[in-house]
Amino acid sequence: MIRMDPLTQKKIKRFKEIRRGYWSLIILSVLLVLSLFAEFFINSKALIVKYEGEYYFPVVSSVIIGSEFGLGYAAETDYRQLKKQFAENGGSNFVVMPVIPWNPYEQDFTGNYPPTPPDAESEHYLGTDVIGRDILARLVYGFRIAMGFALITMIISYAIGTAVGCAMGFWGGKFDLIVQRVIEIWSMVPFLYVIMILVSIIQPTFMLFVGINVLFGWMGMTWYMRTMTYKESAREYVMAAKAIGASTSRILFRHILPNTMVMIVTLAPFTIAGNITALTALDYLGLGLMPPTPSWGELLQQGKSNLDSPWIATSVVVSIVAVLVMVTFIGEAVRAAFDPKKFTRYS
Repeated sequence: MIRMDPLTQKKIKRFKEIRRGYWSLIILSVLLVLSLFAEFFINSKALIVKYEGEYYFPVVSSVIIGSEFGLGYAAETDYRQLKKQFAENGGSNFVVMPVIPWNPYEQDFTGNYPPTPPDAESEHYLGTDVIGRDILARLVYGFRIAMGFALITMIISYAIGTAVGCAMGFWGGKFDLIVQRVIEIWSMVPFLYVIMILVSIIQPTFMLFVGINVLFGWMGMTWYMRTMTYKESAREYVMAAKAIGASTSRILFRHILPNTMVMIVTLAPFTIAGNITALTALDYLGLGLMPPTPSWGELLQQGKSNLDSPWIATSVVVSIVAVLVMVTFIGEAVRAAFDPKKFTRYS
């Protein structure tokens, strides 16, 4: 069981009292967890198939060809068709499909020419995009990619920025001056040009964009942590720790870092929002992830180019605004709850 000190408990209690931030965190966390298991809710593969007394679980198994279920073809089974056939034939065979029986890459040309408006009968609850893919499926999978990108980029950037910033503020001197010059030079490199050059040379991937954003994203946290560490190093409790012979690692990890964590916690939600916006903007400009990767930016571009199909732009804009508003509410609540003027700790 994790035991928290009274100061941390006060901060968490204060955070819970700010209702819009607290509920935004709960809602966003639930959405993130659900998106991690999106294959069980939004997929063209069946969850369960019972055929001739045998049970199959296609969603967690390898490809099952149609001939195994008596469909007469050797390609991967169309489980929507199989469900209809079992229902028409009667008997004990059945298919259990996900709530949304479409995957984000699948094109549907069975109805009108795409894009098609929302239709419950075809189970395209938010309609289809310009090439017949389900918009709700692409929104959910795009949300997972955007949040994964934002969180991974933030964690790596903050780890580097915190380590470098603490070292600069604690040791100072020539080390501080050299790293400052390196950061100033590196910060002059144009981020967008680097993206354009790399995308034109190599195939853009998720980890490539994470790496590029980390290369340019760690510097902001470095300046904050340098300032905070420099200030905390002059406090009496740090001087006392040095006087009694405490090691450098103990001073940094047990004394300075706990008192500078407020900066990390406060900035984290806004960094997440910035990373989501950055990936969406790159995808919108055509400099992001390769098609047919589900992307909010690509959907936004489709919506802008097809204003006569308002369900495309409306769905993605509402999704982006809702997520960014929740992240902003969380950030405001965290900033108020962890306000160093309200709660201060020296140990």
